[in-house]
Amino acid sequence: MATANTNLSNYDKSALPNAADFKIGIVVSEWNSEVTNGLLDGACKTLVDCGVSKDNILIHKVPGSFELIYGAKKVQSSGVDAVITIGCVIQGETKHFDYVCAGVTQGIKDLNIQHDVPVIFCVLTDNNLQQSLDRSGGKHGNKGVEAAITALKMIDFNQSV
Repeated sequence: MATANTNLSNYDKSALPNAADFKIGIVVSEWNSEVTNGLLDGACKTLVDCGVSKDNILIHKVPGSFELIYGAKKVQSSGVDAVITIGCVIQGETKHFDYVCAGVTQGIKDLNIQHDVPVIFCVLTDNNLQQSLDRSGGKHGNKGVEAAITALKMIDFNQSV
């Protein structure tokens, strides 16, 4: 397991760019909301802790993870510096999991290739609910925190090249 014995919530603010003027869109799936709300909370708290104004964090909800692609595309064109996509797909008994995970991953990759506003992938693709809870504020930290830090770094990267 890649995150075993790793807390994803640790970051060094001194190594991050000044985020006071950054505007960040977050598109969050309502499906598996116990998990996605934890990820959203981690992302928002981290962005504010790193200097992003609460007024510059724009949250948009979509029904499920597959809809993150369309939501992110719309938010990319709204004047934000980055978009964080937050979702959770848990393995079930059918191949639906495989198709949704592949589609979301490829769709978000495509948005990053086609547009200049970075889209950050914070979609948990776990085997069971406990694994997702462990990564959305549980024993493995919070991937929402990691996504927020990634967004800040990618905005800085985008502005520097």
